Amino acid sequence: MDEHNARGDQELKFTQSDTEKTSWLPWAIAGAVVLIGLGCIVVFGRRTPAPIGAGPGLAPADPYAVNLPISDVHMSEASNFAGGKVTYLDGKITNQGANVLTGITVQVAFRNELKEVAQKETLPLNLIRTREPYVDTQPVSASPLKPGEQREFRLIFDSVPADWNQQYPEVRVVQVGTG
Repeated sequence: MDEHNARGDQELKFTQSDTEKTSWLPWAIAGAVVLIGLGCIVVFGRRTPAPIGAGPGLAPADPYAVNLPISDVHMSEASNFAGGKVTYLDGKITNQGANVLTGITVQVAFRNELKEVAQKETLPLNLIRTREPYVDTQPVSASPLKPGEQREFRLIFDSVPADWNQQYPEVRVVQVGTG
């Protein structure tokens, strides 16, 4: 019986020895999974900056905007090829500052009867290049706006809110690129 117990102890020790050798494997796999998960969070979880004017209110005006008065604003509508309406907002912008401008981003706010913002859009200002045979626009970067220069612009809207109060929308310069 002593031999049997000795053999049983040896078998038990052998089994424990095997278990001890392989018990680190699940922990290593779990650790690797955790490290990979943390790596993915770091790489893919970086917050991208919110687009200009993404919040509920209007974005603040760019500091250079005081040098960019907008004048002669008027609106028009046209039908597009799909049978819908397109709304145009045309005007003039003057660079009264000292910088050459290579980009202008504006935020346009359409208000309802309660003077609440019914729709706002943030978009690049496009300058009118030609009017004949049709109005053609280009980004400011294609023909930078020099100090003292006044240029015509056009903003295009595929839709306007149904509850728009039919007043001219607010146009705010929210970002200026200089070159």
